Amino acid sequence: MPASPSPSSSPSPALDSVLGLLRCPVCRAPSLRREGNALRCPAGHAFDIARHGYAGLLTGARATSGDDAAMVRARERFLAGGRYAPVRDAVAGLAMEGVPAGTGAVLDAGCGTGYYLAGALDRLPAARGLGLDSSVRALRTAARAHERAAAAAWDVFRPFPLADRVADVVLDVFAPRNPAEFHRVLRPGGRLVVARPTGRHLAELRAPVAVDPAKEERLRRAMEPFFTATVTERVEYVLSLPPADARDLLDMTPTARHLGPSEAELPRQVTVSVLATAYRPR
Repeated sequence: MPASPSPSSSPSPALDSVLGLLRCPVCRAPSLRREGNALRCPAGHAFDIARHGYAGLLTGARATSGDDAAMVRARERFLAGGRYAPVRDAVAGLAMEGVPAGTGAVLDAGCGTGYYLAGALDRLPAARGLGLDSSVRALRTAARAHERAAAAAWDVFRPFPLADRVADVVLDVFAPRNPAEFHRVLRPGGRLVVARPTGRHLAELRAPVAVDPAKEERLRRAMEPFFTATVTERVEYVLSLPPADARDLLDMTPTARHLGPSEAELPRQVTVSVLATAYRPR
């Protein structure tokens, strides 16, 4: 159970707005209610609300997350500069097509700092959002990424703490995928948006490695029992980076762990290359 929040925790309208979507992570009872600085299910299982505003739903053994404090700070700085805005716009555009009226619920599985969830909510003026992630440091940012975005600690490899068919859109951006759970929580007619890097993405930052040509085929096989792909967009462009931004781009990715001290000279131009696919449930 996460540590108890400080008394300075304040009510979060965004979190309150998604309580009806949730199920108890322990007993799967429908709905959670707020009691002070905690959420409680009808059976009495309680989950702390951190003073930063996210709900600590993750129980049992902690998930291992690569998003430590240094990575999250680098990501916050880099994304604030708008250098991944074309990727966010592509994801938000595909999400918007799945919710014509701009209403409903958006789930971001593996939300990180909430950057892409916030972009989708900007396009969906009456929608509410929920981001799930196992990185406590990232959730501190995700919980305030957008006035209509709530956040909760969760391991996306586990069954989600959500009821069936409650999401209009599910986002999965540079994150682990759980197709069976995506399908379960999506409403019929909903939309899943998956964004992932191509073999060209940030190639200038990587040590020489062989690109796995089977990644897209594995994605297709994983999705096929649950979803049909409707459209894929490629977002590709070259970034010119000052040294500080190049450092943040490296530090916000797992690549930083594989480069030794000899990699002092960072490239000043890098390729952004991402595929974003919209799926409909089968």
